[in-house]
Amino acid sequence: MSFRHDWVLFLLAIQLLFWIFLYFKKDNQRSVLSNTNDEVYNFLVSKVNLNSVIIKNRLVFLGLFFLTIAASGPQIGTRVRPVERKGVDLVIVLDTSKSMDANDVTPSRLSKAKFELNKLIKTLNGDRVSIIVFAGSSHLYLPLTTDYEAALLFLNEIETDMIPNQGTSLSSALNTALTAFTEELGKFKVVLLVTDGEDHEGEAIGVAKKAAMDGMIINTVAVGSDEGGLIPIESNNKYKLDKKGRLVTSKVDQVILKDIAQAGNGSFYWFSNNRDSYTDIKSGINKMEKKIISTHEFSDYDDRYQLIGLISFIFILISFIYPTKEKN
Repeated sequence: MSFRHDWVLFLLAIQLLFWIFLYFKKDNQRSVLSNTNDEVYNFLVSKVNLNSVIIKNRLVFLGLFFLTIAASGPQIGTRVRPVERKGVDLVIVLDTSKSMDANDVTPSRLSKAKFELNKLIKTLNGDRVSIIVFAGSSHLYLPLTTDYEAALLFLNEIETDMIPNQGTSLSSALNTALTAFTEELGKFKVVLLVTDGEDHEGEAIGVAKKAAMDGMIINTVAVGSDEGGLIPIESNNKYKLDKKGRLVTSKVDQVILKDIAQAGNGSFYWFSNNRDSYTDIKSGINKMEKKIISTHEFSDYDDRYQLIGLISFIFILISFIYPTKEKN
């Protein structure tokens, strides 16, 4: 059991103190009456049924007691209730290739992407979200869900060593994203491709065009800086080298990402040290036409104040009509 307004329960302590006060006050009154003239005492007692007064006071006490309990909002048990939400289906496609470890964005490209996506997911309301991770191959990491806490938990666990097959295949990632959607109208679906733009295949634009023909929207997010950054390969400050032994500098490919967004009827965004476009992404999602997403939401507790309130009303009502005077 829990209480929606548990602070109200403190009134029970005040009630207890009040009834203790009345108890001692009545003792004092009895003491005064015992010292009065017998005729006066008998006259006063004849006007009031003392047992009835005691019963009436107890009825009032019980009425106020249950009224306080009802006002505190008691909640007992659990229930499942159907809820209809309006939203879109958002599939986040996140690059986990080694180039996402580049340090041109603090502390790394992947960490920056996860930080911004974390804030984006927290702003969702009614939308379903899914996560795809990719490098040389792609995998459905989290199916469509409205459980944002689960989505955040899964997002925080993503690292660049999740997929052994390294490289960057944007087309494979987009194809996997399209399969994450259910068989419904495409106009309620949006893909968010988050990557540094390095593509080792070059077929992503064709996939984006096909998705756009079905009514989907493909948004792209570049992660990194114009200058690029080195790719750490070990924890002892070593960096990736090319075949000639030179340091490899990974740079964001704006051109390919802008082309994919254009082909997918979407928009191009950027995550960097000076840019956090998650608010712009959310604004774009809000402008989309929404669909009704039927789901079930668990309510932790079921409100049960009604019955207790009725009991309180009955006790108080009886106390008002209960006679305390002696019959002539």
